[in-house]
Amino acid sequence: MNTLPTLDQIKLAIIGLGYVGLPLAIEFAKKRDVLGFDIHQARIKALQAGHDATLEVSDEEMREATGMHYSANAADLAACNVFIVTVPTPIDDHKQPDLTPLIKASETIGKVLKKGDIVIYESTVYPGATEEDCVPVLEEFSGLKFNVDFFAGYSPERINPGDKEHRVSTIKKVTSGSTPEVAELVNDLYLQIIIAGTHKAESIKVAEAAKVIENTQRDVNIALINELAIIFNKMGIDTEAVLQAAGSKWNFLPFRPGLVGGHCIGVDPYYLTHKAQSIGYHPEIILAGRRLNDGMGAYVVSQLVKAMLKRRITVEGARVLVMGLTFKENCPDLRNTRIVDIVKELGEYNIQADVYDPWVDVAEAKHEYGLAPIDAPRQGAYDAIIVGVAHEQFKAMGPAAIRALGKPEHVVYDLKYVMPRDAADLRL
Repeated sequence: MNTLPTLDQIKLAIIGLGYVGLPLAIEFAKKRDVLGFDIHQARIKALQAGHDATLEVSDEEMREATGMHYSANAADLAACNVFIVTVPTPIDDHKQPDLTPLIKASETIGKVLKKGDIVIYESTVYPGATEEDCVPVLEEFSGLKFNVDFFAGYSPERINPGDKEHRVSTIKKVTSGSTPEVAELVNDLYLQIIIAGTHKAESIKVAEAAKVIENTQRDVNIALINELAIIFNKMGIDTEAVLQAAGSKWNFLPFRPGLVGGHCIGVDPYYLTHKAQSIGYHPEIILAGRRLNDGMGAYVVSQLVKAMLKRRITVEGARVLVMGLTFKENCPDLRNTRIVDIVKELGEYNIQADVYDPWVDVAEAKHEYGLAPIDAPRQGAYDAIIVGVAHEQFKAMGPAAIRALGKPEHVVYDLKYVMPRDAADLRL
């Protein structure tokens, strides 16, 4: 077995500088030299200029990370001996795991892998993916043997985009390694930056499973609340009032109804169900929750259309303002946003949707979804208004300013409880 590097001997590379990789790299770069690698040259140039377009890292924090170096040249990785992979793990159009970015990153590392090197994965996967899907690629491209010549670790990311309180260093970190010695070294490496401490899992598969069930659990819980909201709406009961009453008990979980998007909650359960089906088990509760959550966009529009018809507002050709496009409040992240489901469903009724979101990059919205967000909504122009994301800017507007965007007769559907109960016509 090849000798592992000591903590002081580690030459660290972070592969993938998005919402997960950059904050991690910056934290490490406050303590040691770090090579941040990304295949997107425009991203590298922007980071070299000292600005993070995702807004997860401030310009000041980037200046403080004195050990940070950036590159889009894979050859530069050869100087490193520990590689942390933080690339996306999306699903495809058939809701199947798409490991392409992970495999490509493994190929890139495999070409420069040396004896004694360690590859740590942070990307969310199903249990077994690191050793069954990624390690064989590393072996193929390096010509080295796993756990003899090189080693692996897994430490799932727990980034919460837009959250300035729960940061990389203040969220407890799960760690693991392919041998006990590697597990210890991986754990010690992360302890250099994680002030909240670590939990060393007994195996890579345990760490992978822990990550994927974190978001699956949230998905199922939100699905339950969404179903309850549908039931309560039919009964004419305000869902938020019910949840506040139930929440007066100490052990009631404070979930709220809504659209479930983003790169984690709306994606990770499909990784787990894919693996379960591959071993002959067909999940019921997990997939039922996914179907319900994926159908909420259509439900919202059906409720809106009914409300418009009751007010004798002509539906066909109507103009609706959709406030918010990102998958969550106060961040520019558009990945897997389910607001697009609402926009698409409105189109099925021949309703013209104006999408307004001060957080989004217009070019990215056009590229990802073919949508062209407006610069600003027009006063008195809309037959209906959907408050889809609870951005601070929308909260600051207040009910009167939001209402002023509608025509004399209009409907306001507040999905995120941005407005007081009596100020909105519809709420989930």
